[in-house]
Amino acid sequence: MSDRELQPWQWPEAHWRRLLNQVRAGRRLAPATWPDGARCAVALSFDSDHETNELRDGGKSIGRMAWGQYGNRVGVPRILALLRKYDVRASFYVPAVVGLTYPDEQRELVAEGHEIGIHGWIHELNSVLPYENERDLMLRAADTLAQITGVRPVGLRTPSWDFSPDTLRIEKEMGLLYDSSLMADEDCYELLLDGEPSGIVEVPVEWVRDDAVYFMMHRFQGLRPYTPPADVFDVFRREFDAAWEEGGLCQLTFHPHIVGYRSRIWIVEELIRHARAKGDVWFGTHAEVAAWVKGQS
Repeated sequence: MSDRELQPWQWPEAHWRRLLNQVRAGRRLAPATWPDGARCAVALSFDSDHETNELRDGGKSIGRMAWGQYGNRVGVPRILALLRKYDVRASFYVPAVVGLTYPDEQRELVAEGHEIGIHGWIHELNSVLPYENERDLMLRAADTLAQITGVRPVGLRTPSWDFSPDTLRIEKEMGLLYDSSLMADEDCYELLLDGEPSGIVEVPVEWVRDDAVYFMMHRFQGLRPYTPPADVFDVFRREFDAAWEEGGLCQLTFHPHIVGYRSRIWIVEELIRHARAKGDVWFGTHAEVAAWVKGQS
């Protein structure tokens, strides 16, 4: 009987250790100080999924695609105006299909100093794809974003916030600086591939620091309990305050079609205002954060 036919409690040690060691957290990359001697770093990110949330599963709902279009028509312009007001740079993770649908949006982001990162082709579930398909989509997505913006992406956030057994290997083949999809720490760390340092920095995410888990809903599939914006702000503020006390990184994830509403956008503004009032804080893109911690290590 092969290992695949066994139940997990029957697996030999070599098998479960092999699964654990495919991708692991290596060295913690927590610098003593951040740029300009700052005590704490804040990395804001926005996943510009737009209509691909519906398209990726073969969906044809015009209503849900309209909700995605809101991200382009209202969400991103509102976010851009806010970031411009406070002179803060952020990272935007863009599926290639979104880039092709809204090329001017991506060009404007880059022109204002923001980072564009890879976020799949059509927000596909990369973790279930064969190596050849996953690699092809990642390479095509990177090429497409580079052609649109004139800047080649250096980081990836997987659409599923998950890895296939091949994802890190493909990232290494592509020569990427960093990944931002995994959750083994709150500060940056080096990713290990089969027990060996990959050279790729992980800028870790977490569901507790993502707006979607508090506000997302689907009328016909299920409703999540609605969390009031003030409570979401409180969670994010506490995450920042703890990062500041530890001298670490506060990484946050938003979505233009979720946080971009009049009753929610204030969360982002108040977080920026709170961090600035606290002082000794550096705002950087995920690429800048990854480059800094790698250089300091």
